[in-house]
Amino acid sequence: MPRDPYEVLGVSKSATAEEINKAYRKLSKKYHPDRNPGDKDADAKYKEVQSAHDILGDANKKAQFDQFGFAGPQTGFPGGGVPGGGFPGGFPGAGGGGAPFDPEAAQHLFDLFGGGMGGAGGPDLSDLLSGGRRKGRGTRTRRPAEPVESEVTVPFDVAATGGSVAIEVDGRRIDVKVPAGIEEGKKLRVPAEATGGADVLLKVKIAPHPYFRREGNDVLLDVPVSLAEAVLGAKVDVPTLDGTKLTVTVPPGTSGGKKLRLRGKGIAGGDQYLVFKVEVPAGKVDDKSRELIEEFAKLNPQHPRANAPWM
Repeated sequence: MPRDPYEVLGVSKSATAEEINKAYRKLSKKYHPDRNPGDKDADAKYKEVQSAHDILGDANKKAQFDQFGFAGPQTGFPGGGVPGGGFPGGFPGAGGGGAPFDPEAAQHLFDLFGGGMGGAGGPDLSDLLSGGRRKGRGTRTRRPAEPVESEVTVPFDVAATGGSVAIEVDGRRIDVKVPAGIEEGKKLRVPAEATGGADVLLKVKIAPHPYFRREGNDVLLDVPVSLAEAVLGAKVDVPTLDGTKLTVTVPPGTSGGKKLRLRGKGIAGGDQYLVFKVEVPAGKVDDKSRELIEEFAKLNPQHPRANAPWM
């Protein structure tokens, strides 16, 4: 059985959504594959953190887990949507824990006590309860089972570059292929894996990345730079979606919010954008630094609000 998601994220059951997300971001960043290449233990912990956030980061799933744990509500309906993508088995409507429904045995008892409905061309009890219909004795045409719908959380990088995620269906592990560039809200169909041969229809939820953001097929990355780097220019190393690092040039005179495009480094042909964030010294500066900044301001007069819409 998987570990308690509260234990995985290191938060209490009374933790707020903000506290849960903060713990998730910290652990996701710590165990991210980009930071731990080839480390299987870190990879396993990263996936465990993703699974825990899949439960606790969703208000409905969290409430369900708090009440029922990993077992989920025993409704017996295959689309119950238990945490982790599981699907309880059993006959629809029969409730959890009972013996599997046998339509043939039920029909035999029905016929034995004079209630048979299996006359020529008519439906019998097993047909009605199992969703089929007889065209004549010995010939049955079943209606296709309705798809079982649930959600699956896909890691950001898997959604971007493609791969697979594991779900559990009737106690079996199923690997679901994820196409590169899939977007939030899209659905993945897993054929004939649910109870009664029904398809599984998974609505995709994309987990947030510790530092990348997505806009369509473009990827955005905030890059902090010092005041001196922004004014004078600099060379800085930045990560990319494929795991490599690039050395880029910060142009002299870079303002906060300015973007630099890395062509083709996004998702499915999109671009990666570096968004520069200028960080000024925190707290009170010393007298010498103040004199230098004041001298700089005199030598380089600026009017940043001259074209502001309220001026």
